Amino acid sequence: MRQITITYPSGQSVTHPSGVKAGDAAAALGPFAWPLAAVLANNELLSLEAPLLTDCVLAPVTLDTSQGAATYRRSLCFLLAIAAREIFPGRRLVAGMAIGTGFYHYFDDEAPLSPKERSRLERQMRDLVERDVPCSIEHKNYADAVEYFRKSGQSDTLLLLEQRNDPIIRLNECAGFRDLHVAPLVPSTGILGTWDLLGYHDGLLLRYPHKEKPDCLTDFQDDPTLYAIAKEYREKAKIFGLSSVGALNRINASKGIKSYIQVAEALQNKKIAAIADLVAERSDQAKVVLIAGPSSSGKTTTSKKLAIQLKVMGFEPINISLDDYFVDRTRTPHDENGELDYECLEALDVAYLNEQLLSLFAGEEVELPTYDFKSGSRKPSGKRFRMTGRELLVIEGIHGLNDRLTPRIPKEQKFKVYVSALTQLNLDDHNRVSTTDNRLLRRMVRDYNFRGHSALATLRMWPSVGRGERKHIFPFQNSADVAFNSALDYEIGVLKIYAEPLLRTVKPTEPEYSEARRLEAFLDNFAPIPSTFVPKDSIIREFIGESEFKY
Repeated sequence: MRQITITYPSGQSVTHPSGVKAGDAAAALGPFAWPLAAVLANNELLSLEAPLLTDCVLAPVTLDTSQGAATYRRSLCFLLAIAAREIFPGRRLVAGMAIGTGFYHYFDDEAPLSPKERSRLERQMRDLVERDVPCSIEHKNYADAVEYFRKSGQSDTLLLLEQRNDPIIRLNECAGFRDLHVAPLVPSTGILGTWDLLGYHDGLLLRYPHKEKPDCLTDFQDDPTLYAIAKEYREKAKIFGLSSVGALNRINASKGIKSYIQVAEALQNKKIAAIADLVAERSDQAKVVLIAGPSSSGKTTTSKKLAIQLKVMGFEPINISLDDYFVDRTRTPHDENGELDYECLEALDVAYLNEQLLSLFAGEEVELPTYDFKSGSRKPSGKRFRMTGRELLVIEGIHGLNDRLTPRIPKEQKFKVYVSALTQLNLDDHNRVSTTDNRLLRRMVRDYNFRGHSALATLRMWPSVGRGERKHIFPFQNSADVAFNSALDYEIGVLKIYAEPLLRTVKPTEPEYSEARRLEAFLDNFAPIPSTFVPKDSIIREFIGESEFKY
């Protein structure tokens, strides 16, 4: 039998038969503080039962790592899907967006569960955990996979297969339930001991632990902003008949995508116009509109489009970027790794910003600054403004919702807008599209097009971006006067064309390879959509280029 050499993080190498299961080969890595969820073989994320066929470097993925925690959460959703199918076989459970430390789920018939029914569902899930049922990967030929999903009534998964023509389809299987293999699951249900199932509005909230404490649940922190957006989207999806990637692909295949894009863009513009109406209602007191949101949420384009709508209503908006109020680089704080930290509030000259705002509100003329990133210094821009009547300031930046940014400005003079790309499409009923993935793809394409960054560079910096968002943005999102969802259902089909070749430049020798491979597999589910159909004023143009706006 052919032998392969497996190298462990310690540098030790061991010979195994080719085809050895990853879990068996990983046994030499233990013992671990937390259970194994999966492994990395040459930086590719694999389930513990995956066969190892070539020489590789093998590393553990435990529950206290980012990838281990993601595998745990994905497996929890699979556990809920199994139990729901067994307890309510005639009802269709749909996975929704993350709210707090939980995933929102609802039944498609929109009939909420009674406490007794939810208790039955929870008991079934606990029983599956106690039985420690193995999670496995099955391989079916294309025709058999289609037939299985047809018989099981998984219509959204059937639609998804219309985009694919793989001769062999991989499925995740547990307790007789099967779904498409999007990514590995934990080896068995016995690992899934930490979770809670709450009644939440007209659905359920499946709560999960943080990776820092895989055996503990934090106190629930509600997020009414996200739920309101999710509910609004579900109502819209019913009108347009589009709630899954497969449905989007079918529209694309029928050559109806151009018309759909026009409707989607018009609907988004209508939402921006509605925000302008709300600003106008407060214009007797509000003097500044503060726009904030996480990376690649489309804040800049949103601020420009909102300014246009305000002009339509007779206002004179003045667009200001917080980036122009950075302190000189010699005064920029450093993070815990010794790197310049442009995302902390202290990187901005808060005192100078407030001084200029108060001067403008008093009717005085002010020259706005500009920040030169090459020299790392702030300079006069030559742009002078005075507020004499119908002017409104529109300021965008990551700290806009934090009142520590504008401590000298009374609350009634501020109108706050939270912007984020809160994707609501699902791959199918049980596999959601991550809003974070949407923003990551946006940023990857933009960074390559306009900042000269490779996909590898973007993937490397993304964890630190996420840490900054959790610290500086997300805690303030519910303080906004209004939330705006900048995601467009069709956009990943457009981003696919740009992102796929970038992701292929990330090689197996890089630690970021597993993330690149995951995103490639994710994009395989989308039919490409030509960028020629994207309007020049679309938020998507901020990332792919050829926008009518200047950035």
